[in-house]
Amino acid sequence: MRVIFLGTGTSRGIPTVGCDCRVCTSSNPKNKRLRSSILIESEVNVVIDTSVDFRAQMLRHNVKHVDAVLYTHSHADHILGLDDVYPFNLWSNTTTRLYASSATLKELKITFRHLFKGEFRSGVPCVELTPIEGHFRIGDLEFEPVEVLHGDLPVLGFRVGTFAYVTDVSSIPEKSLEQLKGLKYLVLDGLRYDSHPKHFSLSQAAEMAQRLGAGQTYLVHMNHDVDHDEGNAFLPPSVRLAYDGQILEIA
Repeated sequence: MRVIFLGTGTSRGIPTVGCDCRVCTSSNPKNKRLRSSILIESEVNVVIDTSVDFRAQMLRHNVKHVDAVLYTHSHADHILGLDDVYPFNLWSNTTTRLYASSATLKELKITFRHLFKGEFRSGVPCVELTPIEGHFRIGDLEFEPVEVLHGDLPVLGFRVGTFAYVTDVSSIPEKSLEQLKGLKYLVLDGLRYDSHPKHFSLSQAAEMAQRLGAGQTYLVHMNHDVDHDEGNAFLPPSVRLAYDGQILEIA
């Protein structure tokens, strides 16, 4: 299994429009962050969240097919790339299955109501909605949903074997903590140095990673307060900032 970090930035991306801060103007390519999303490659290709930058991410990594999309929640930066699933349907003549909580599927139907009118129309994605109600399998991959909280909004993380992806989180219920034990690789939200009501700070993310005992943790969803090299110097060695295009090879 291979995991590609398609984007590691917060909802506005880095550089942020109109900003002249030192991170937004940095020459370090690891400070250039598209909106957060990953691609899991195995016998199948599974994307977690179609970010606002989905089209650019697919082109950057020369992705030729997507078998399924998993959604963590319905916030704009995590879903608005859905329309760009269409070329995959066109070239493969297949339907793309979307997996999400019932609440997120409801929001997708509202935001993308043009996809669900019950009539054939060219130029729009052909998708099938699948509610997540427990463990599920896509090809050779078995996914375990892990519910966390983004402020007071329930958000789904996903565990696949010894790897887990948990973005947009400010607290993790006890039941979900148990689901995240024994990981070799953990991806976790780490927005900035200061606390935030809906996201882990870098310190909170590092504390949670150590509490869970993950072998290696990678932080995503960073804003422009966080320089890549300085952030890594601030964190313990077992917690690193992820960067766009980074690849994890997972046995």
